[in-house]
Amino acid sequence: MKAPADSECEGSALSALGGAEKQQVSMAAATTTDTESGIFSGEGDLCVEHESELGLVLWDRAEGGLFPLHRCGLLPGPHCDPPGRQSGRGKEPAGGCVLRRTGKREQVVAQINAAREALEEEEQRLLEEVHREEERVEQCLLTQRAHWSQALESLSQTRSRLVHMLTHAADAQLVTSSQEIAERVEETEGVGKPCDTDKLNLNPKCGDSRLLRGLWAAAVLLGPNAYGSPHLKFDERTVSPLLSLSDDFCTVTFLHKRPSQVLCYDPARFDFWPNVLGSLSMSSGTHSWVVDVGQSAAFKVGICYASLERKGSGSEARLGYNSQSWVLSHYEGDYSFFHAGKKVPLQIVKRPQRIGLLLDWPTQTLLFYEVDSGAVLYTLNHPFSAPLLPACAVTDCSVTILH
Repeated sequence: MKAPADSECEGSALSALGGAEKQQVSMAAATTTDTESGIFSGEGDLCVEHESELGLVLWDRAEGGLFPLHRCGLLPGPHCDPPGRQSGRGKEPAGGCVLRRTGKREQVVAQINAAREALEEEEQRLLEEVHREEERVEQCLLTQRAHWSQALESLSQTRSRLVHMLTHAADAQLVTSSQEIAERVEETEGVGKPCDTDKLNLNPKCGDSRLLRGLWAAAVLLGPNAYGSPHLKFDERTVSPLLSLSDDFCTVTFLHKRPSQVLCYDPARFDFWPNVLGSLSMSSGTHSWVVDVGQSAAFKVGICYASLERKGSGSEARLGYNSQSWVLSHYEGDYSFFHAGKKVPLQIVKRPQRIGLLLDWPTQTLLFYEVDSGAVLYTLNHPFSAPLLPACAVTDCSVTILH
């Protein structure tokens, strides 16, 4: 362990002094702070030779080794090494190891405290935002209640007038009053309809938090199930004729030439686009899986409804170009998210070789992330309404499901 630069210079100066001067300098150095003088606290350690407690110890780098200067007045040498230190030179002092452990512990505690403070602040912010949204909706409900009360009163008055007219007017008078009756009926239409129905629901974004979502994703993705089910593989029935499926059903490779052998017809197979679907159907719970995209310059990874069209060259069967698929796309350095033909450009600094996907059905959340760094690439909240399947497409090299 290297001493600080200031300690190194100080040790060189001390080595030129006599024994008495060294003792005076070390005693003076004991009054300064650790960071200023390079002093390590050795209290509690015993001098091996004198069986007496060492005081504050200054480690002096001299003749290629580290030797202690301490309050007992002995010159630095192998007879005054702290317990646990061998007499050989050049080895790290025990105090340095203690300091490193203490520093690491303080670093961990500081990081945990910072995370805790950030979470507490985020919790307070989210609760306040949800509370404000609840108050807004409650006020809207009160407004609607007053609106409905007025509508009910108006309907009751109109009904009473119509009933009185129909029961007390002569037949000849009713004929002449048909226009008035029609106007009264028209007044009642739509009286009880809420005027701001959209405002009666909580805003789903009131509980949105990048910090909370990131921590939740990290907790899931760093856990034992980060790579998802070991049973997830590519469904052989769905593999496009443009792709070759490996024997373990985990890798698909793009074929630059369409194979001469014609595959048998299967309604589940994509017959034009180079697509393939996973074998795991997801309609509940939390699911995650990792796809190794390697050096592929053109690929898509994502999810789709099981009802996605499989035949033809139209957008209905093209991943990301219809309302039934959600994919992260890469084409020659350009990363984007595609859904229903709409493109969302992504700013990705480091090219990922492994892309993870996290689908949380209860919160209707889809998350793409870079496995090595844990960086979130894109997050989507969508009201999924049918079972979902992992989906991939590749037109360069290959992609692999990892376990």
